Amino acid sequence: MPPVSVKTPPRITIPEDSPSQNHQIRPTPERADSINTKTTSPAQRRPPSPSPSSSRAKPSPDRGSGKKKSPEKHSLLDESSLDNPDLGPFLLKLARDTIASGDGPSKALDYALRASKSFERCAVEGEPSLDLAMCLHVVAAIYCSLGRFEEAIPVLDRAIKVPEVSRGADHALAAFSGYMQLGDTHSMLGQLDRSIECYKEGLKIQMEALGDTDPRVAETCRYLAEAHVQAMQFEEADTLCKRTLEIHRVHSPPASLEEAADRRLMALICEAKGDYEAALEHLVLASMAMIANGQDNEVAAIDLSIGNIYLSLSRFDEAVFSYQKALTVFKASKGDNHPSVASVFVRLADLYYKTGKLRESRSYCENALRIYAKPVPGTTPEDIASGMTEISAIYESFNEPEEALKLLQKSMKLLEDKPGQQSTIAGVEARMGVMFYMVGRYEEARGAFESAVVKLRASGERKSAFFGVVLNQMGLACVQLFKIDEAAELFEEAREILEQESGPCHQDTLGVYSNLAATYDALGRVEDAIEILEYVLKLREEKLGTANPDFDDEKKRLAELLKEAGRSRNKKAKSLENLIDPNSKRTKKETTSKKWSAFGFRS
Repeated sequence: MPPVSVKTPPRITIPEDSPSQNHQIRPTPERADSINTKTTSPAQRRPPSPSPSSSRAKPSPDRGSGKKKSPEKHSLLDESSLDNPDLGPFLLKLARDTIASGDGPSKALDYALRASKSFERCAVEGEPSLDLAMCLHVVAAIYCSLGRFEEAIPVLDRAIKVPEVSRGADHALAAFSGYMQLGDTHSMLGQLDRSIECYKEGLKIQMEALGDTDPRVAETCRYLAEAHVQAMQFEEADTLCKRTLEIHRVHSPPASLEEAADRRLMALICEAKGDYEAALEHLVLASMAMIANGQDNEVAAIDLSIGNIYLSLSRFDEAVFSYQKALTVFKASKGDNHPSVASVFVRLADLYYKTGKLRESRSYCENALRIYAKPVPGTTPEDIASGMTEISAIYESFNEPEEALKLLQKSMKLLEDKPGQQSTIAGVEARMGVMFYMVGRYEEARGAFESAVVKLRASGERKSAFFGVVLNQMGLACVQLFKIDEAAELFEEAREILEQESGPCHQDTLGVYSNLAATYDALGRVEDAIEILEYVLKLREEKLGTANPDFDDEKKRLAELLKEAGRSRNKKAKSLENLIDPNSKRTKKETTSKKWSAFGFRS
């Protein structure tokens, strides 16, 4: 199972006078395979807005420019004073000032909650209060700053119901901001499917307010595309990113920073889909744009991505050249001990392993780990966890599962308290399950896979190919524990997902077919096992060819089942004897095209 990248969660901040939200576009989407995820610096982008003017709209009604009289302290605690129309704005300002002064979010939350009550009580019947919507956005943001994301959800659900988009730009802005903030909050809880639905609603409102070709619409399209990448929904991401590119071609000059950001995301999507040549083309164009704009560090980051593509294409000399270019720039601009330097070391370690230079590979792994052991100020736990996860995959290739497991456990410890990392943690747990399996700790393997499955279901990735692979791995652990009924259920679900996401002819899907046939045989469901094997053989003969060694194995197994189908036999005893492979501690790489058991269990 390849390394899993670590994503940076969206940054939720306290809204100012406008309910618009400062959205942090996710630079590191998760994938089932190892890809470079360095996109543009999203913190430098302006948040998308449906407002038709360049300035931020203020949806609050005009109450005059006179200075408001501050109520006495006792009036803050008097519920009857909430009917004072001046109290809501005062309390809301007090909440912001409290946050700014560092007095603590708890006190600010109290002020903001009181302000929302005042706005609600002072609202004119039949007239939606944008002040209330803005205040609820602030309340939700404070809840998020306290790590109380679940409590922010109902507040935002309420906030998005306040504006009426048909009333004009201010209402559209409030509704758009509410949906985007709600999407960010769901993302922080790892609920990617709900997050994407919120972003889609926000985009729809923005397009209705601004039209389909406004540059701010392009920013939101890219935002949504990156969310789809996180959920490994690459076709949807591809469509949105192409739309973003088209809009920026119209509104931005050639070789603009916006176009460079779009092309880097497009390269990420193409790489995920296995279209490496297209990914390389996008990265080269993005690099030219960054060079034209004097962005040396961004050029180095793109060189790192280009190196990854060359590595995927087995163009090793060109990959080394790209990595060395990036390494030279990062050392000069960031210092020898920066995590960016460590990230290049990790890629070089992977390259040298694949070219058989194991000593050099191990040396680069050790150099990267030294940097992660003493991180420079500003290094995030996510950066360290991502690097350690990638290094663990290399140690797995060295056939050192115990060392790989230690690195994965360190990654877990770094991420376990971080919001918005549920899908990333699930990926690490899935890798830990593989490591536990390799060293024969099957109960722990099953526990790790089960925990990963729960998180992936909650995050909306239950329909991804990666999820199907994890279910298959968990099924294999159940086989080792003689939990055959549970294994059958897992293989059945994996089959359904992989048929949909990867197709029946994909190697992962064929492996699940084989595992399910063996499980059915173990359960005495010989006819079901025969049906699956006949289907697999038909696929191989008609579409894949019969040269694969698995074809002969499957044909032999089918012949045996057909021969025995009419006889009474102690199926359970025979099958269980063959379900457990005495050599199952081999690595996944060694067993990809081999049988996990006498019945052909495959990872």
